[in-house]
Amino acid sequence: MALRGLAASGPGSRGPLDEAVAAAEERGAPAVVVAAGGAPEDDDEDEGRGRGLLRWDGFSAWLHCVCVVGFDLELGQAVEVSIYSFCFLFQKTNICYLSFPDSNSGCLGDTQFCFRFRQSSGRRVSLHCLLDHYDKDLPVYLKKDPAYFYGYVYFRQVRDKSLKRGYFQKSLVLISKLPYIHFFHTVLKQIAPEYFEKSEPYLEAACNDVDRWPAPVPGKTLHLPIMGVVMKVIPFISFADTHISVILPTVHEVDLFSQMLWELVLLGEPLVVMAPSPSESSETVLALVNCISPLKYFSDFRPYFTIHDSEFKEYTTRTQAPPSVILGVTNPFFAKTLQHWPHIIRIGDLKPAGEIPKQVKVKKLKNLKTLDSKPGVYTSYKPYLNRDEEIIKQLQKGVQQKRPSEAQSVILRRYFLELTQSFIIPLERYVASLMPLQKSISPWKSPPQLRQFLPEEFMKTLEKTGPQLTSRIKGDWIGLYRHFLKSPNFDGWFKTRRKEMTQKLEALHLEALCEEDLLLWTQKHTEVETVDLVLKLKNKLLQADRERLPVKPDTMEKLRTHIDAIILALPEDLQGILLKTGMT
Repeated sequence: MALRGLAASGPGSRGPLDEAVAAAEERGAPAVVVAAGGAPEDDDEDEGRGRGLLRWDGFSAWLHCVCVVGFDLELGQAVEVSIYSFCFLFQKTNICYLSFPDSNSGCLGDTQFCFRFRQSSGRRVSLHCLLDHYDKDLPVYLKKDPAYFYGYVYFRQVRDKSLKRGYFQKSLVLISKLPYIHFFHTVLKQIAPEYFEKSEPYLEAACNDVDRWPAPVPGKTLHLPIMGVVMKVIPFISFADTHISVILPTVHEVDLFSQMLWELVLLGEPLVVMAPSPSESSETVLALVNCISPLKYFSDFRPYFTIHDSEFKEYTTRTQAPPSVILGVTNPFFAKTLQHWPHIIRIGDLKPAGEIPKQVKVKKLKNLKTLDSKPGVYTSYKPYLNRDEEIIKQLQKGVQQKRPSEAQSVILRRYFLELTQSFIIPLERYVASLMPLQKSISPWKSPPQLRQFLPEEFMKTLEKTGPQLTSRIKGDWIGLYRHFLKSPNFDGWFKTRRKEMTQKLEALHLEALCEEDLLLWTQKHTEVETVDLVLKLKNKLLQADRERLPVKPDTMEKLRTHIDAIILALPEDLQGILLKTGMT
């Protein structure tokens, strides 16, 4: 596989890179393009191995594309190198701007951060990339969202007098559907420094290594070679632990660890994080999203957001209320354009190791004028729950004793996990009661429906089986639940649970059918009714496969055996027709 020489392509241009991508997209082939000059090379290896999608199965299971963004004096940020799998580089303008820190950030040296952006509507997506059948076994916070991509960035800015601008500025970016933050940052740490020294051939070799990786199967130990190093990971464990370990690591003011931020995230309130750098911005946004784990955050969130984003107007308009989203920003311009937002978190610079931070009070929004304002939470929100003084004292003691940040993170992560579990358990208990009894499932009737979720009925259950059973925190839990039931997070959570329970009912119905003597049933009914039964059973099988219903291992095989036996008992002309219809 050789890299193809093409002209650079910046945010506002359409050049040879775009034409090559369009041509590749037309023929459905992988594309590898670079911004270096020179004529295209012949590639005997590509011809020998074939240019179809199978060549990039391994690569596209992990990544959609790899690109390098540099700074061009005429174009600004420009894509210099792009390596694609089935999915080609799209939203180029967004990626270019999101791959560089704002000029005010002053990020000298190496910086890592991530961003998230919405997939273009109508864009073709590779089934190899999605790997949905692996997703079902992952925790909710590690599941892919089909509407979004992640960008993982390794940015280098160093002085270089040989360049007109006086600085070397370049980002290596991995675009993926997978929300494995720490994992991809680790991969970038391994390949980016070497790439900046050795250029395109090194990057091509790294991509070939990724193409040899097995798919990220949950719970299975994987050995992933990357440029002479083998990473040993267990997707279910390694990705989960590292992904949720960044619990507000850049917010040193322990007052910000109160339940208020947890409540704001739980309720899907509009939040903006104003930080001095993309790394602090992205880490904090991801920490906020994960503080309600194991509950999934169902609204939008952008770890790093710029004024050039295609959705900038949508998120900054004053003609309507701010949407349910968490934005991470670094540009001072946002202090003005987002000052109408109801909740703003201002992140300060990192404190020297061992320095005890000052307490920071919650401030009124009117006090926030610029990005240079003091760190704190600017909001008029009144929390439903009382502040837990015990966790605050525990964290303060850790700072005084110079407890490692990793240990502080573990304490805080466990605290938020237990708090979320205390909140969600009463909901889980009530929703489970909406499930029909198994004895009401008849093989000869459609599966019974779930009972309706009645908010007031649920509220009555809290008196005896509420969060007070597992949490020491006092406050207006009822008010918090009422607010939550109107939030995007409840809507997403309940839709997910309802789907799971409906599928369970379908699975139980299938199992009930398998226990019946279906051949005996056909002997008591007409041929028309028997054919109708066969067609319905085949549809059941297709549905079970398509929706991956949670049936017992032998249920599907039993049903196929029933279908075959019924068909063989019919006249030959009907046998021929039914055997060709669907699957058996």
